[in-house]
Amino acid sequence: MRMRHALAAVAAAVSLAAVTAGPAQAAEYSSALKVKGVQYDAPGSDSNRCTGGNTRDEYLTIKNYSRSSKVNLKGYVVKDAAGNKFTFPANHTLEPGDYVKLRGGRGTDSDAGNVVYRQNCNFIWNNDKDTIYLIKPTGARADAHSYTKRANDADGNGYINYHG
Repeated sequence: MRMRHALAAVAAAVSLAAVTAGPAQAAEYSSALKVKGVQYDAPGSDSNRCTGGNTRDEYLTIKNYSRSSKVNLKGYVVKDAAGNKFTFPANHTLEPGDYVKLRGGRGTDSDAGNVVYRQNCNFIWNNDKDTIYLIKPTGARADAHSYTKRANDADGNGYINYHG
């Protein structure tokens, strides 16, 4: 009799775990890191010159939404729908709740200043619409963020179509 109750309890626990686990796709995006925002259209006329250009004013903000875990960005990849990409080459640790701005142009990366430069003066984000993918070093997708410029989006910081 006790064995039957034990088996019933195990079966109930397995059923509960299957229901709460959700679809496999939801697990694909389980990540503490998310795209918080994007300044895809740098203010002023676009100029990708390394000296005097405005690619530094195009940036992506990535936030660590974990309450307790640090995340090292080394090896994470940020790319767009066209395949333009940037791989974080060095250690840059985000504390829980911390963020980093990935800026275009050249500059000195700073943990204290929450900034990493792409060391490339070409623009990466389209000014009208794009999808940004954040990929873990394992190759799994951490996040995706799509935007479309609207007539009332004068500051070029995006209207979010999809964030997941």
